[in-house]
Amino acid sequence: MRRRGWVGVWMGALLFGCATGDSMAVDRTSDAEVMAVLDRYMAALNALDIEAHVATYHFPHYRHASGEIVVWQDANAAMPILSVPEAERRRVLRETLAPDWDRSLWVEREIVQAHERKVHVATRFVRLRQDGSVIRSFDSLYVLTLEPGVDGDSRWGIKGRSSFAP
Repeated sequence: MRRRGWVGVWMGALLFGCATGDSMAVDRTSDAEVMAVLDRYMAALNALDIEAHVATYHFPHYRHASGEIVVWQDANAAMPILSVPEAERRRVLRETLAPDWDRSLWVEREIVQAHERKVHVATRFVRLRQDGSVIRSFDSLYVLTLEPGVDGDSRWGIKGRSSFAP
């Protein structure tokens, strides 16, 4: 994965409103851990394993999309679909994502800023039909943090995201 040079970091700070500071202090091991969280996030969504999907979050979790910032305090607030019987989740998820949605894929992920406990990842993902044709593509910025999880051990998790998806 590429990291932007100082010009890219400053451009990222201007575009995303982020402070730079000592912003490239994360080692390659952390890079791999961050990308593994995003891999689990997407794999769980595609498997409709909503519990595993939301397990990649840190709470409170922040989402900026459709002109609103929403703060979710816990998994049930973030994923009301958890209350839907598992057998009905694909139908409900398709209503949310697109009637012909089959899966989503990352097509671009780049760490644009990093510190030892926080990383900003510029992403692009696509929603796909069963035949592989693209429904829509979205650019997003994911913020991952290293903080204690529910078991108390520090782990990387998605703290927030800003997306052009609805």
